[in-house]
Amino acid sequence: MSSFDQIQIDPELVPGAENAIAVCLRLAPSERITIITDRESMEICAALLQQVRRVGSPHSVVVLEDFAPRPLQEMPAPILEDLARSQVSIFCAVAQTGELRSRIQMTAVVNEKKIRHGHMVNISKQIMCEGMRADYRAIDDLSSRLIDKARRTRRIRATSKGGSDLVADFSPNLRWLKTSGIITTDKWGNLPGGEIFTAPLAVNGLMVVDGVVGDYLCQKYGDLKKSPLRITIKDSRATVLESENQELVNDMRAYLATDQNSNRTGEFAIGTNIGLKRLIGNILQDEKFPGLHIAFGHPYAEHTGADWTSTTHIDCVGRDFSIWMDNDQVMDNGTFLL
Repeated sequence: MSSFDQIQIDPELVPGAENAIAVCLRLAPSERITIITDRESMEICAALLQQVRRVGSPHSVVVLEDFAPRPLQEMPAPILEDLARSQVSIFCAVAQTGELRSRIQMTAVVNEKKIRHGHMVNISKQIMCEGMRADYRAIDDLSSRLIDKARRTRRIRATSKGGSDLVADFSPNLRWLKTSGIITTDKWGNLPGGEIFTAPLAVNGLMVVDGVVGDYLCQKYGDLKKSPLRITIKDSRATVLESENQELVNDMRAYLATDQNSNRTGEFAIGTNIGLKRLIGNILQDEKFPGLHIAFGHPYAEHTGADWTSTTHIDCVGRDFSIWMDNDQVMDNGTFLL
């Protein structure tokens, strides 16, 4: 008997776990799956494992703390070797400061082996009961229509109630990606899913982050509605940071100074998870909320075709966006128009 057999699973976790395994990852009995988890996420992992066993697939479950102390400096080699043997995988764990490198090492194996990978970093019971219960077939349909339009678009303007006013330019040489929650070998995806994104050619303007920021800063600051972070962007670089919360400004400024491209806009994305009704202060779910988010740092060059890289990646989410693709409005105050 494994340690997971002794965990009492909250029945509220079951629908989201079933959605993950049966709908998003479409696990088949003939496929091997690796689940990477940590001690904090073991109940959610147990719910996922229960669904894997229902399918009957060969599987492996690894707990990060069994292989190396946290925060991880590198992803342990035995975990990467196990992952490379699977056709499907899930990362179900809470991020710690400085661990992005280890996750990039993991997704490098996912990319190389073309594994269908569900990325559930900072997953919580709340997210399992909200975002993971969404209708991903409907989200995929919307995402497909939106990305078709985005691929023909050369300029997007986005404004928000909070004061954002951004203009982004796009190149046909930089690819748009869809991570709608229906995961394929083309691109691993976050769960919950629901976004389209690319590496922009250029971004200028003001981004008011009155939602959340990503990576480990999300756990520290949560929902920023009461103390938004204002980021002035010039030639794709974050140049000025302002907020009533000076500690947030200091932490963000240090993060954006990590390497020469940490302050460069590497991702321009539109959230498409129409099953979400509110922001909750968790980047994993909130970046899928209908609206705009951008990220500074790593541009997922292996997928987008960007010719630069970074060791960091931090998402910035705002509220209540209106969005125009070229001259066509596709969102009004957070509501899709197509």
